[in-house]
Amino acid sequence: MRQAMKKWAAMSLAVLAISMSACATGSSISWKEEVLLHDGRKMVVERKDIHDSSLPHEIGQGAPLAEHVTTFNMPDTKQRVTWRSDNRSRSEPDNLDLMVLDFMNGVPYAAAGITRCIAYNRWGRPNPPYVFFKYDGKAWQRISLEEFPAEFKEPNVMIGGYDEYSLTVEERDASVLTAGKVRKVNKAAGRSPESYTIIREPLKIGAPANCGEMIRFEGGWASPSYVERTIKQRVDAEKRTRKMSSESTD
Repeated sequence: MRQAMKKWAAMSLAVLAISMSACATGSSISWKEEVLLHDGRKMVVERKDIHDSSLPHEIGQGAPLAEHVTTFNMPDTKQRVTWRSDNRSRSEPDNLDLMVLDFMNGVPYAAAGITRCIAYNRWGRPNPPYVFFKYDGKAWQRISLEEFPAEFKEPNVMIGGYDEYSLTVEERDASVLTAGKVRKVNKAAGRSPESYTIIREPLKIGAPANCGEMIRFEGGWASPSYVERTIKQRVDAEKRTRKMSSESTD
């Protein structure tokens, strides 16, 4: 009986799709997804969301997403490759939401949406609002929209990370989320148009318009009007100080 129970426990662990862990400042969740490539092939990727409550967030809200990691073996070479978004930096956060992971001539490409306005400005306010990457064999390099293969037309990984509320109990317990289920979740009503497909024309409304322009200022980010106003106030204050100093010596 004891051996049977051990065998049952081992089998249960083998098919467990989602693993969760907690620490003093947050938690993490890991899962596997089947990714449908543009040429019809499929591969399984490992994904992980790491949340950290020590990052700034509103009272009552859950711990912010500190990092997302997607790891996979390249179909042809089996090289282990990792794509990640590190959101911990307050001044230079990635805040990228992986949308596409595909291959052209054996080379990995990735496309990601941007989830925060500071990051949107940090990435140069792209319109359409994506950031594109190409893996050069050692690291991911940012590329232009024109360099991103036109064959990659639709998101093929679960947008926004693991969404348990869009999954049934059976799907949450499955060892791998199927490509069909991933596509169904991504096609759910209510998402913005740029989430359904990779748009290649600038948007007139949406993320670019909703995020006000910000520029780097004193280790952070601020609107151009705030920077201009602040600098003017400092210049005026300096002039008054010099004037008062001059009058006191007369």
